[in-house]
Parts: sequence; C-alpha cells; structure tokens
Amino acid sequence: MKHAAIVLVALLLLNAALNPGFIDLRWQDGHVYGALIDIANRAAPLMVVAMGMTLVIAVRGIDISVGAVVAITAAVSAHLINDSGSLALAIAAGLGAAAVCGLFNGLLVVAGGIQPIIATLILMVAGRGIAQLVTDGQVLTIDDAGYAFLGAGFLLGLPFAPWLALALALLLGALKHRTALGLFLQAAGANPAAARLAGVNAAALLLAVYVACGLCAGLGGLMIAANIRSADANNAGLMLELDAILAVVLGGTSLLGGRFSLRGSLLGALIIQTLTTSIYALGIAPEVTLVVKAIVVFAVSISQSPKWRSVRLPRRRRAA
Repeated sequence: MKHAAIVLVALLLLNAALNPGFIDLRWQDGHVYGALIDIANRAAPLMVVAMGMTLVIAVRGIDISVGAVVAITAAVSAHLINDSGSLALAIAAGLGAAAVCGLFNGLLVVAGGIQPIIATLILMVAGRGIAQLVTDGQVLTIDDAGYAFLGAGFLLGLPFAPWLALALALLLGALKHRTALGLFLQAAGANPAAARLAGVNAAALLLAVYVACGLCAGLGGLMIAANIRSADANNAGLMLELDAILAVVLGGTSLLGGRFSLRGSLLGALIIQTLTTSIYALGIAPEVTLVVKAIVVFAVSISQSPKWRSVRLPRRRRAA
C-alpha cells in the first residue's frame, strides 16, 4: 500500500506541474468542483468493484465476470425502474441478480471444483448475452431522479458515489479488523489445507466471498448506470475486470493469496483513474491507456511469480 500511495502522489504532482489548474477547487451552486473531485467520482465504481475483487484474490481466487455482472445489474435495475417506477424494487432486484451471479461462480468453484478463472469465464461470456436479453438489445434510458442520485447526486457538497465507496470500505474494514473474517481470509489464502485443519469452513467462506464480489460488482453497476442515466448491455462494465484486478495488485494484495489490503485497492483504483485522466489531458490516444494497464499487470504478475521471488530472496540473503 505504501508504494501505491507514492505512485498516486507522484501522478498527482505530475498533473499539477503540467496543468497549473489541476488542484484547484471551486464552489458553485452548493457543490465542490475540480479535477480532483472528478477523479474521485469517476473512480468510485471501480473502487467498489475492486474491494470485492480483493476478497476473492485474498483466497487465491479470481473473478473475471465482474464486468458482465455490472451489465446484468444495470439492465435489470433499469428495466424495473422504467416498468414499475419503484426505486427500492429496482435496486433490490439489481443487487439480487448480482448476488445470484456471485453464488453461481462460487458454486462452480466450490461444488464443481472448476478453476476460478474458468468458472468465472463462463459468466463473463454469457453475462452480456443475458444483459442484452433483458434490455432486448436496446440502450435503456433512465429518467428516475432518485436512481440518478446514486451516480450523479451530491451529499454535503461532494459527489454521492465516493461516499458510497467510502461507506463500503468502512464496512469491509470493520469486518476485516473487528471480526475473525480477516484472519479467516488470510489463513485460507496463505495455506488452505492448514486453514481447514484449524476449523475454517473453506467452502462456506469461498461461497460468501464470491457472493460478496458479485454484490460489489452489482453496486458498481448501479452507480455506473445512474451516472449516465442509462443501461448499455454492450458497454457497461466493459474491461472493468482488468481495471479491478490491476487496482488490487497495485494496492499490494498478493496474487498468491493470503496478504490483502482494502485500502491499497482504493488507492489502486485512484491511480488507474488518475492515469486515465492524465492521458486524456495530455492529448494522447485513449488506446495507450490499455497498453499501459497491460504492461503494469504483466510487471506485477511477474514480480509476484514464485520463480521471480526465488531469484530475489537469495540475493537479499547474500546482501544481508
């Protein structure tokens, strides 16, 4: 997490040097505006999804279906808010659909014994088709003001979406540090066999983690759809799984399981959004962003591989 904080500060300073007005904030119509506020607001859905991904990676899993779950959630909630006009029903149904998706992934991993990347690949492929069936292949426009508040509203002068991400972070942080959940996740990720011998119900824990990841993706889907006031099954959450995984590993969570940091994942999401904002501000082609992200994922994956670690450790011991 320390390295993530340094990278984020460095990116912000670089932007401030290139754009003198980057750190300026202004008060207008009871709201705070500025580039820093925009970064936090746009990064909020990724923060939420990344926290769910953190829990899955902590137990040596992966979920590459989060982008499809975002699309499904947005489609279901938008369809219901337009048909019924009930905000509560739309939110509950959207999150319920996301939880079912998470449960489906968890059952494939736990009961089916399928590798997590393959199990979640199934929903990644099928999920967008499901979302398109719900929307009938159309982009559903959302006119409900209450729904729009989730992604475009303001609370205490600041955008509401970051407040949602902060609330989720506080909840998960409390569960990690104030209950035995954090210890169970670390034990199951570091040594699953030893965790089972110690009495940890690994199957139930894995199911709960995948359901939680689905719910986080669902909340992110609600925020994205509310921000643009529409549900686009083709583009909602597209490539979000890459951003979520990248945010997690940038935040210091080990891809090998066991060690994880929720605060680090939040910083990782802010780094990604700051990097994206920087590329757009400099007039660089947007495609470059994908290349940079891919390079970072490659570098982090290599640095955490067992062979690379075995090469570094002897050198450190000789130096000591």
